[in-house]
Amino acid sequence: MRVLVVDDHPGFRKLARLLLTAGGYSVVGEASDGAGALAQAALLRPDVVLLDVLLPGLDGFAVAERLVGLPAQPVVVMVSGRTRAELGRRLDAAPVRGFLPKDQLTLEAFAALTG
Repeated sequence: MRVLVVDDHPGFRKLARLLLTAGGYSVVGEASDGAGALAQAALLRPDVVLLDVLLPGLDGFAVAERLVGLPAQPVVVMVSGRTRAELGRRLDAAPVRGFLPKDQLTLEAFAALTG
């Protein structure tokens, strides 16, 4: 499964890449902001986008809305340092497969959402 990791923190991108590649996923690219996420998704056509909620420019919610319009629509899993309760109804309405708090990103949790 091909994954695009989108987060504005280089340390989290590195951690996610290491975790996912150790679990057999192919991390095909990274982006640090919303515009970069959309460009990379269109170019790389990943199966899954691991998408941070809070990004410079377009936030993760806006990016998720645009990703559903791509011809090869990826599965979107949102992550955040904030809790589900803090993100509220916007998260519930987002066109994503699921949500993981960053401190709960594990191979098992990721696999459960990406099937």
